[in-house]
Amino acid sequence: MEIQGRSCVVTGGASGIGRALCRRFAADGARGVVVADRDGDGAAAVAEEIGAGAVAVAVDVAVEEEVQEMVARAEAAFGDVDLMFSNAGIGTGGGVDVSDEGWQNIWEINVMSHIYAARAVLPKMIERGEGYIASTSSAAGLLSQIGSAPYAVTKHAAVALAEWIAITHGNEGIRVSVLCPQAVRTAMTAGGPGVAGVDGMMEAEEVAEIVVRAIEQERFLILPHPQVQEYMRRKTADYDRWLNGMRRLRDRFLAGA
Repeated sequence: MEIQGRSCVVTGGASGIGRALCRRFAADGARGVVVADRDGDGAAAVAEEIGAGAVAVAVDVAVEEEVQEMVARAEAAFGDVDLMFSNAGIGTGGGVDVSDEGWQNIWEINVMSHIYAARAVLPKMIERGEGYIASTSSAAGLLSQIGSAPYAVTKHAAVALAEWIAITHGNEGIRVSVLCPQAVRTAMTAGGPGVAGVDGMMEAEEVAEIVVRAIEQERFLILPHPQVQEYMRRKTADYDRWLNGMRRLRDRFLAGA
């Protein structure tokens, strides 16, 4: 799908990857860009920078009613949503000992927000026989996240959801992509990339360029760090060997922390 002439909604659009996507979609001639974020002032600043053809929406993506209202405002401003990019997400550390409240919070933002976004746009997309749903997961959703069980689990779930939508609705004209980067220079990595920086830190603008190319080619899996594909091959080729390698990586990371 070409971005030119399309209506795009980006959650988490006030900063990081989301902001870079909003800027890039506008530069590529999108009919409209909805910059959606819990940080309403930040979203407004990005929309103002883009200028005509962009509107800001303050939204808590963990609340389905707010997501529905976000889509309604997008439709009122620019017509049917062509591309829903459910990008908002959070990170946290810890293992199975993380509180129920902590698990629920990251689940709502990293998983349920993607479900709410799909619910909001799928019916009309299916009715007209075309539409694009993209979401941001992480390389952790394909591999794992050393030091964070909640992040690893929720990002795996985000990938699984994207797969299911692609399988179930692909023959109805719905195209799906899931973005799975390693370390990107955003607020989430401001304190350092951690173990995700093993293959270097990428700029958000570089990621946005790769995303646009992938959407043009309608590729499901978007891997800004190409090494991730090889890690996936090793994982599926010999799961036990891969687990042993991940344990060694964890030990090295903890020794250097």
